[in-house]
Amino acid sequence: MRCSVFTLALQAGLAIASPIDFPPAQLVARQVVDRPFNASLPNITIFATGGTIAGSASSSDQTTGYQAGALGVDLLLQAVPQLYNVSNPRGIQFANVGSSEVTPAMLVNLTQHIQRELDSPHCQGVVVTHGTDTLEETGFFLDLTVNSTKPVVMVGAMRPATAISADGPINLLEAVTLAASPAAAGRGAMVVLNDRIGSAYYTTKSNANMLDTFRAAEQGYLGFFLNIKPFFYFQPSLPVGKPMFDVSGAALDALPQVDVLYGHQGLDPALAKAAVAAGAKGLVLAGMGAGSWTKNGTAAIDEIVKESGTAVVYSRRSMDGSAGRSRGKGTYGSGTLNPQKTRIMLQLALEAGYDDEQLRALFEFEEE
Repeated sequence: MRCSVFTLALQAGLAIASPIDFPPAQLVARQVVDRPFNASLPNITIFATGGTIAGSASSSDQTTGYQAGALGVDLLLQAVPQLYNVSNPRGIQFANVGSSEVTPAMLVNLTQHIQRELDSPHCQGVVVTHGTDTLEETGFFLDLTVNSTKPVVMVGAMRPATAISADGPINLLEAVTLAASPAAAGRGAMVVLNDRIGSAYYTTKSNANMLDTFRAAEQGYLGFFLNIKPFFYFQPSLPVGKPMFDVSGAALDALPQVDVLYGHQGLDPALAKAAVAAGAKGLVLAGMGAGSWTKNGTAAIDEIVKESGTAVVYSRRSMDGSAGRSRGKGTYGSGTLNPQKTRIMLQLALEAGYDDEQLRALFEFEEE
């Protein structure tokens, strides 16, 4: 039976970093790998958070039901020695969890660590290894909160490190190569998997299992890799109207609770009231079609907005499209953002103190 490079490294007895237990009041990243400096290569910092790229299964043909976040950043780097041909990689074990366990506090903390790294003249770019289930949410958050023209690259894997033909090693090498490339500057946060380069603002996970899952069907890719070298289709540019939020000095628990409600036939209007009663300061509705909601559900939303001032954004459960629905003050359409990205945007806007007019300008298209 053929073994992956990660499996061989494990059999050789290389050390595996254990998950970090974060203290409740403050999250602290821990550096675990820092290799000798090569003055001719750019310095790239890799923040490892766990996920499938660090996953382990009991057999090499197992691609589901594995343990995410089982391997440490030290092993990831040792298993891809080609990283040292393109950069001085510095590994930081920020977390080691499945991406479903990433919290708003961890996102704020991650941004603050990345911002400090990129503010240093000694760091030319950052890579974040991440589970794919919520990779798009973290990438979107970083795209809105990291203020730098230096590259920020999200990377993950669809097969665990122990699988035959594991995609993690080549994805990691491509991500570090991209972060080290001068051509990657000024493009915002990016997503790298399956030889593709996508904008973190637009890219979403479109398939639960397949390698080519990350895409932006309407907006397309920024570029691709050939022989591990990045090629771009366009000159550097940013999404139209993309805001920037400063969380560099924010408390880790600063982001307000925002819940997503899924639209369907016969939905229960009481769920929206229950979410607000449980502490939600904002609601995102994954609406049907272009953001439609049932009549009874809409009446309940209007009552919630009137009584509690809760901000409500109508999004869409469809793969793509625009939700422009607005019912007046306190309700907004999400534009082209899907529900999970709308939730991130609304959290940041509420934390920043956006008023009704600012929220409307943030989410909704202006018609010519």
